Amino acid sequence: MRIVRTRDYDDMSRKAANVISAKIILKPESVLGLATGSTPIGTYRQLAEWNKKGDLDFSQVSTYNLDEYRGLSHDDPQSYHYFMKTNLFDLVNIDIAHTHVPDGSNPDADAACREYDEMVAEAGYPDLQLLGIGHNGHIGFNEPSEYFSKGTHCVDLTESTIKANSRLFEHEKDVPRQAYTMGVQTIMFARSILILASGVDKAQAVYDMCYGHVTPQCPASILQLHPNCTVIADEAALSLCPAE
Repeated sequence: MRIVRTRDYDDMSRKAANVISAKIILKPESVLGLATGSTPIGTYRQLAEWNKKGDLDFSQVSTYNLDEYRGLSHDDPQSYHYFMKTNLFDLVNIDIAHTHVPDGSNPDADAACREYDEMVAEAGYPDLQLLGIGHNGHIGFNEPSEYFSKGTHCVDLTESTIKANSRLFEHEKDVPRQAYTMGVQTIMFARSILILASGVDKAQAVYDMCYGHVTPQCPASILQLHPNCTVIADEAALSLCPAE
C-alpha cells in the first residue's frame, strides 16, 4: 500500500482529485468505481470545478457506485442515487446513462444484486475504485464479519454504521437498516484502488487497515493484498501510523 500523508481534509481532497483526473486524462473512457459519504465530497467538488473550467472531460467516463440503501427510491434525498447526482453527476458533463448505482428500490434483493454484478462484470470492473473507510473498518457496506464477501449482496447494517449515518437523516429511526453493496471480492477486482480517510475518529480504522492483521473483522485490511492500492489520508487519520 502506498500511503500519502496530507495536511488536512482539503489537501486530501485535492490530491485525490489529482489522482482521479490523471486517470481520466490518460484514459478518457475510464470506468470509475465511486463512493458516497462525507469523505469524498471535497474530491467531487474539485473534479467538478476542473470540469467547469474545461480542464477535465467526463463525456466518455462510466461509473459504478459501491452501494445503495435498500428500500429508498432513486429520487429520495437520502438515497445514494440522489447524493451522486447532487454532488457530482449534475455538476459535470457525464452521460447519466453511463452512471450506475445499485437499485435500492428493487425489493427483490437477489435479483437486484445479481443484475448489478452482471453490469459491473460486463464493464470489465473499475479502472479505479474510490473508497472511504468506516469507523469499524468497513468498505462499501461490507461490515466486519467472519468472512470476506464476494459479489454484490444485501447486508444488515451494524448499529455503529447506522449511528454514524444518522447525521444525514432527521431521526436515527429513519436510517435504513439494510443496503445493497458490492462485495469485497468485486472491489478487489478493480485495477487500482484509492482509499481516503480524514479525521482522528478514523485513526484506529486506518491503522488496522494498513498495519493490522488481514481479517474480515476489519474488511479494509484486505487492501494490503491489492497490487495497486493508494491511501490518501490527513495527519489526524494517520496519527496512529508510523511516520514514513
